[in-house]
Amino acid sequence: MSQTSSSPSGVDGSMPFELHYFPPDPDLADMVSSFYFMRIDPPLFDEYERADRPQFRMMNAAEGEYIFPDGHRFAARRATILGPTSGSVRAMVRGGALRVFGFGLLPVGWATLMGDHADKLTDRAIDAGSLFGDWVDDVIAALMAAPDNEQRLVIVNNFAREILKKNQPAPVWFTRTVDQWLTGSASPQVPELVDATGMSIRSVERMTKHYYGLSPRMLARKYRAVRAASALARGEGLDAAQLGEAFYDQSHLIREMKRFAGATPGQLAKPTPLTEATTKGRKQLAGRVSPLVSET
Repeated sequence: MSQTSSSPSGVDGSMPFELHYFPPDPDLADMVSSFYFMRIDPPLFDEYERADRPQFRMMNAAEGEYIFPDGHRFAARRATILGPTSGSVRAMVRGGALRVFGFGLLPVGWATLMGDHADKLTDRAIDAGSLFGDWVDDVIAALMAAPDNEQRLVIVNNFAREILKKNQPAPVWFTRTVDQWLTGSASPQVPELVDATGMSIRSVERMTKHYYGLSPRMLARKYRAVRAASALARGEGLDAAQLGEAFYDQSHLIREMKRFAGATPGQLAKPTPLTEATTKGRKQLAGRVSPLVSET
């Protein structure tokens, strides 16, 4: 088993929050970005999650809600599918002693699972129990009863393998081209993606909305901002992360980070527990997952 973890300590030395990341098994690498297990013990957990790819998230209790960039609110379910997000999302959890088991969905995984346009669920979420029934509750019970993370990892890999059996055709060549475009430059330019695909701009826009939930321009803005936010939260300078000239000026940097990461550069100098755990945990997966995952 290979994992990364982060456990921000409270002022009394306690560990009220833990987050562990794991790369997926090789046969799931084109569909799953990473698995993660979280322990949240405080009675109230209120943080902003950065703009991200779709998530399949299971919890031992449904005591909270998500507030999306446009103000839409969704009450957390024991099993929730969150679509791709165009900005930071406020996540609030009440009750304490919460355990979260989840995984990110890459575009091919999304198409395989949902078989639908990603932009129909951009900044929205649905109850996964309505799709999979009581079986999901059995999976959550098995995860809670597992003696360690190694056993939990076996369970969630098998669960992902089962729900991703629909095998909806997805153009892997296209998603790999887009991922390479997003990671190959500090400031990806849409004409470069059009040239790389050999398609018309209209076709490229249609397909990025279908598989990523956003237009190419918005997709480039999103990943540029979250890459920069991750670098700052890890204590790296933008120049060291090869992002020094990615923004026009300081005000542009602040606006983009506030929108997509939910924090200003100054706030990221002292990241929240969730931001710190997320950025460090994903970075430690470098070399075992796509750079699009480990750098954001």
